[in-house]
Amino acid sequence: MNIKRWFSVVGLLLMVLWSQTGYAETIKIGEINPLSGRFAQQGLEIHQGVKVAVAEANAAGGVGGRMLELVSRDDQSQPDVAIARAEELCGWEKVLVLTGGYVDSLVGPISEVAKKYRIPYVASASLQKELVQHGNPYFFRVARLQGFVEPLCEFLTEKLRPRRLAVLSAATPGSTELAQDLEQCLKTHGLSVHLAEKFRPGTPDFTPLIGKLANMDIDVIVSAGFSPDHILFVRQLKENMLSPKAYIGPFGIAYESFIEAMGADADYLYSTCAWDPEFTLPGTDAVSKEFIQRFQRLFNRQPNTTNMHGYTSARALIAAMQHVLYRGQALTGDAIRRALTEIELVLPMERLVFDQTGDPRYYRHVIVQIQNGRMKVVHPPQRATGTAVYPMPPWEQRK
Repeated sequence: MNIKRWFSVVGLLLMVLWSQTGYAETIKIGEINPLSGRFAQQGLEIHQGVKVAVAEANAAGGVGGRMLELVSRDDQSQPDVAIARAEELCGWEKVLVLTGGYVDSLVGPISEVAKKYRIPYVASASLQKELVQHGNPYFFRVARLQGFVEPLCEFLTEKLRPRRLAVLSAATPGSTELAQDLEQCLKTHGLSVHLAEKFRPGTPDFTPLIGKLANMDIDVIVSAGFSPDHILFVRQLKENMLSPKAYIGPFGIAYESFIEAMGADADYLYSTCAWDPEFTLPGTDAVSKEFIQRFQRLFNRQPNTTNMHGYTSARALIAAMQHVLYRGQALTGDAIRRALTEIELVLPMERLVFDQTGDPRYYRHVIVQIQNGRMKVVHPPQRATGTAVYPMPPWEQRK
């Protein structure tokens, strides 16, 4: 055997060995989440959901026979770090796509880096309307603000009809926009907001605000704060024996961890929720069950709605890549971006179709109320798993 033929045979054998031992070229999916810092809990939950989607795809043979490799980075809950991590993934790691992301102050900077490198980015948790108004063709997300506002507006105007309503918001872009859009929607339906006020996230004392609510005889409170804000706010409502007819927290209440932290004081509180193991999108019972089982095998606990947002964003990218290959095209950023504008998926959380701005057309929450330590859907009627208790019992009448 001459030397040239010998090298050819050896090269062929090495290629076969390379593929059979799992070292064939993978498809790199970049993921950036706050895995440390103030948003670490939410970032970890999104990361877990993304991992389930990747594991699911790899168990089914990958994409086009190539395994998916998840390349994760921690933005430390800081925008400047998010930019650096995005530059690292796009410029050095050469990821094909990006996902993850929690809060718009982190998602926004990542989206700009993705645009620079022409890499599709499907954000897991993003609401700020401004991010889809800059014409970034590489930015998509699986959540949108109106998915909260519309069901809340319906529930308040059709079901509760409060006499004196307060709409409070944390001083963050997403919370502020939710409060503004909700107030506008209520106004068009003939319902007035008697108090609209902001508070700083992590406020150490709500007593002055509670005094104002009492003096104004507010009967329904909508508070667009976060879990720690709700925990303190509700505890101080109880300490001051102020019993509104309803307390609604669109963010941060519809979680087992919140119910565990509050105990019996969580009962009768309202929230919104996009998905939960106990109430899935109609027609998705089988795929929801598969997701829950895979999640439990990986993490030994029940998944929550934040996990599902991570899963959904990764599933969108995987479906887009499969769509590109089905068409016989090369996996490039621009081809995947075009595929994202064309896909239609029915996933446990939503029917996922992106509009021309990158927003999901059909993302919509249900209204839930905690009753006896469990979440019950109370709106819309066609998805209800319980009946709303309204007004909620005064503190002095509870056991």
